[in-house]
Amino acid sequence: MTIVIANPDCTDEQRRAQLYDGRVITYAASPASLALIEHARALIAEAFGALNPQTAQHELPVEEFAALLAELKPRFIHHPTSKACLRALLTERGCDSETTYFDVPRLRTSTSNDYLTSGISYAFHPHRDTWYSAPFSQINWWIPIYPVVADNVMAFHPQYWGVPVKNGSRRYDYYEWNRTSRQTAAKHIKTDTRDQPKPEEPVTLDPQVRLVPEPGGLMLFSGNQLHSTVPNTSGRTRFSIDFRTVNVDDVVARRGAPNFDSECTGTTLRDFLRVSDLQRMDEDIALAYESAL
Repeated sequence: MTIVIANPDCTDEQRRAQLYDGRVITYAASPASLALIEHARALIAEAFGALNPQTAQHELPVEEFAALLAELKPRFIHHPTSKACLRALLTERGCDSETTYFDVPRLRTSTSNDYLTSGISYAFHPHRDTWYSAPFSQINWWIPIYPVVADNVMAFHPQYWGVPVKNGSRRYDYYEWNRTSRQTAAKHIKTDTRDQPKPEEPVTLDPQVRLVPEPGGLMLFSGNQLHSTVPNTSGRTRFSIDFRTVNVDDVVARRGAPNFDSECTGTTLRDFLRVSDLQRMDEDIALAYESAL
């Protein structure tokens, strides 16, 4: 069972505890989240020009669309306004700026009717982020940029919270992925041949939970939730923003969701930046985390 809590009146510590226990939390759009999506919309509009970005897939060859995203997405990631808006959002949501760390916000797309489902616009199979070397204290944040519907969001698979799924994470090493596979995403247009952790046994996708936030609305969940990209049949490309956070006190104390089935190596902890000053997490923390795996 997945319990969804809307607009909870709680501290960040209480919120994290609920997320580590498998809850999903939503918030309505706020001044800081709206500023973030308005920034994203401006970059998207500049990239697509006269085309409506949500329907441009019906007017562009898929190779041209993929090339456009290959320029747009890194620009959003590395734009200083993206980080500034995200830091304001985390502060607004009550995160401690000295103990909260975030990874860079990413612009995600899900095109409709199998137009582009690999590489730069990868349609994720059922997975846990912890299969990809994420710490078990990782919280995922997801925000739609334009209106979304049930046919172009993501799905949670609540029957697998606490239930192991045989998967390919034992072959996944985060450092090797960064060295050999991350930079080639834009080249995978028709198919994606990169070896990514996937279920290695039949997974029942129903029952599932689909949430449809308003533009700028927030959805928070544990990186250990089994979730997937819903096959987009809406006729429109979905644009969203996601990023991850960890609290360094939880990382050090090993507080987080239980490990149900992850066997990967490496850690993403070195990717996280402190909200207060954008400093990376201390190397000794990442090393200690590795030695504990």
